[in-house]
Amino acid sequence: MLTVKTELLKVLRQTLDTLWPGTGEKALFESPKVAAHGDLATTVAMQLAKGLKLNPRQLAEQLCVALRASPAFLTWVDALDIAGPGFINIKLKAAAKQQVLREVLTQGVAFGMQPDQGKRMLVEFVSANPTGPLHVGHGRQAALGDALCNLFASQGWQVYREFYYNDAGVQIGTLASSTQLRAQGFKPGDACWPTDPDNALSKNFYNGEYIADIAADFLAKKMVRSDDREFTASGDVTDLDGIRQFAVAYLRHEQDLDLQAFAVKFDNYYLESSLYTSGKVDAAVASLQQAGKTYEQDGALWLRSTDYGDDKDRVMKKGDGTYTYFVPDVAYHITKWQRGFEKVINIQGTDHHGTIARVRAGLQAANVGIPQGFPDYVLHTMVRVVRAGQEVKISKRAGSYVTLRDLIEWTSKDAVRFFLLSRKPDTEYTFDVDLAVAKNNDNPVYYVQYAHARICSVLSAWGGDLHSLNLVDLSALQSPQALALLLLLAKYPEMLSAAAAGFSPHDVTFYLRELAACYHSYYDAERILVDDDAVKLARLALVAATAQVLRNGLAVLGVSAPQKM
Repeated sequence: MLTVKTELLKVLRQTLDTLWPGTGEKALFESPKVAAHGDLATTVAMQLAKGLKLNPRQLAEQLCVALRASPAFLTWVDALDIAGPGFINIKLKAAAKQQVLREVLTQGVAFGMQPDQGKRMLVEFVSANPTGPLHVGHGRQAALGDALCNLFASQGWQVYREFYYNDAGVQIGTLASSTQLRAQGFKPGDACWPTDPDNALSKNFYNGEYIADIAADFLAKKMVRSDDREFTASGDVTDLDGIRQFAVAYLRHEQDLDLQAFAVKFDNYYLESSLYTSGKVDAAVASLQQAGKTYEQDGALWLRSTDYGDDKDRVMKKGDGTYTYFVPDVAYHITKWQRGFEKVINIQGTDHHGTIARVRAGLQAANVGIPQGFPDYVLHTMVRVVRAGQEVKISKRAGSYVTLRDLIEWTSKDAVRFFLLSRKPDTEYTFDVDLAVAKNNDNPVYYVQYAHARICSVLSAWGGDLHSLNLVDLSALQSPQALALLLLLAKYPEMLSAAAAGFSPHDVTFYLRELAACYHSYYDAERILVDDDAVKLARLALVAATAQVLRNGLAVLGVSAPQKM
């Protein structure tokens, strides 16, 4: 059907240019809001009427007369109707709708995919500092980031996954000090444990039991290895720098285990410290100064960020000589541009909203050729976890929050991914653990996966060659349920494109739930393995194509498509 739609759109464009030269660029199809009105629609008559000084309905009538005479419309279109002031509704013949099965069965996993565009993009996500296990919020980031990478890859982008983390600074110092106290035999609550709420360093000491585990392994002189580093402990409790390096490597390893359980892989881990050691932060500041976008006031260096839409100018370097946190962010994003990534997406919590304007202002002020609006941001809210009707706020592992691995262990990788992607990122979400393990139609991931498994069971019972289904006669697919399923399959590529453009992987979950429901309705309406061989093969082709699209969509989300359940 996609080929049919492309062919009809080409005819519409040519016809417009023939009747009213220069108007062909307005050719566009959309889906009617009411399915009964047709399969395709165009509002081009109403768009052109004013400029051509014609009545839109009369314009639509002239257009329809010409379209009806074209071979493509004669072949594929059942009816052309004009509604209201000039809407043109198009009802396709069953044969046109059936063509999508040829496309799905021929293309397989490539159905919905666009060819390589030769464009590079980077998606930065998770980016957790190595101070503790990954929590559920990081899980939402991981699901969003991985799905967005898959979506853009489906649209022909060369996608690069990056994890950025702060391997220095106050938080890492606090981690080292917390671990050192544990290694010395102290614990939260002891008299020596910092508790001063007015001391920024003290109040952030890490109290989770995982700190005791790090301390024990440090004393045991263990070696830890993560994706980007390894370190062997000295066992010396006075070796604070050694404790720091060991704790960072230990927690990076723990985060790797979290990500492995979630089936997320990164192409690169980028260290904030490297921005300083390589001189990139100093270079970024120098470029801002040379561009005349900074000034000194009250002993500090300021960026004129209001020149670029920020609500106030921002301090870059404080009186004590240290940089504020957005300065390395500017330097980091300059490196992204210099590495050849023309599109960059950052996935962060909504608490980072305030940094967007100042980072973009810094990038524009640096005058290094970066376009406005670079980078893109996807901001997400945190996630509440409910189990047995009660909110779960802490984890035995972390001590103060639910970890990603807890959630996976309680449910499954598939459930966590699908659930965390089932809402817009910026909407509040409550993860219901009991629903995620339920084996019924109320559980959305079970409902979708069961549709796939149900089809696999039918195909297994048939036992024939799946490749042969691409050649069968499809004319038997005439029922309302079959035609509805065909139309929905045809929408998959456009849905993928729109989901990528809108940074909306939740659209994929909505589509898959709709496709599963449409299949279940079809299965209940028509028996597939009937005695009539022609009818049976046509119906098998339909369900095999449905299974393929379900697999393709689930793969975008990073969710499996089981053959048995």
